[in-house]
Amino acid sequence: MNNTRETRANDAAQATPAEFADPSGELPDPVLSEVSLALFHLRRIWAKPDLMKRIRAQTSAGPGARPLQWSNLMVVHAVAGLSTAATAAEEGAEVTVGAVAERLEIDPSTASRLVGHAIDAGLVSRRPSPVDARRANLQLTDRGVRVKQVADRFRRAYLDELMSDWTPTERSEFARLLTRFAEAAIRAPMDPDGVDKIFKAAQAD
Repeated sequence: MNNTRETRANDAAQATPAEFADPSGELPDPVLSEVSLALFHLRRIWAKPDLMKRIRAQTSAGPGARPLQWSNLMVVHAVAGLSTAATAAEEGAEVTVGAVAERLEIDPSTASRLVGHAIDAGLVSRRPSPVDARRANLQLTDRGVRVKQVADRFRRAYLDELMSDWTPTERSEFARLLTRFAEAAIRAPMDPDGVDKIFKAAQAD
């Protein structure tokens, strides 16, 4: 375990070249560098071609149908999560394109386009809102529900494989800390001008 941690720390240090070091000249925190490198690798987990290929095989809508895309899964999971929250909220709560945009942290025009693609793929249905005719109430279709179920099953199986040698305590603690980290990231999203500020500070020095 110690050797593995040392290897990761070394990888993290090597992944922070001098030109991207702190302009103050201070060495980067090795723990934060390790976390950053781990998150960089994790971004590719759910977009692996083999995963999408297997999900497509089990959720095919037949000849001529649009092939399932990664963006479709994003919308499906957003609509599913929002639908669950709406059900738990007061009666009349709806799932709108604006809510999908907020959940996916994208601009409304991009969300509208992605929702449109999901509708064309037969994964999401759009009905006029009984509350506001200018809005649409989004729901998963039967195929959308099926796609989510299959995707969730593959994800759980993959995670189970990755953590096969973890103890129940380790799994529980990891889930707790990862959830805490994710919730903190949601509450305080990254400053979109942060990269520009870093380069300006580096140039000033």
